[in-house]
Amino acid sequence: MRDDEPLLRWQWRGYARNHQNPRNLLLHIVAVPMFMAGTVLGLYGLLRLNLPAIALGLVCMGMSMALQGRGHRLEAHAPEPFAGPADIAGRILAEQWITFPRYVLSGQWWRALAGRGAVPAPAPARSGDATGQGG
Repeated sequence: MRDDEPLLRWQWRGYARNHQNPRNLLLHIVAVPMFMAGTVLGLYGLLRLNLPAIALGLVCMGMSMALQGRGHRLEAHAPEPFAGPADIAGRILAEQWITFPRYVLSGQWWRALAGRGAVPAPAPARSGDATGQGG
């Protein structure tokens, strides 16, 4: 659980661990843009009072969530359970609009797909060791 850690920081910290399976990654690369298109279409429909646009937007978002849920079942590490309706909405919107696009643009999506995983962060330097290599 994330306690008081900000949502985006918490989500990013565990993202690579929960997105390693190549089939899940491929499902996400299709499903996340589908979710985004559905969101935009649904909002357009609400603003224009266009029921077919709202319905199609909701269908796109629902199909996207179903595909991603199927992909997450392929992962060795299951996502954290949701803590309630607000957590569901916040985490889904953050993942779809911020975290997954960031994962793709950072190159980590491609590295995970190629089986190289995330690049580990360098170990902090110990006192008296300027190189950070340790002894």
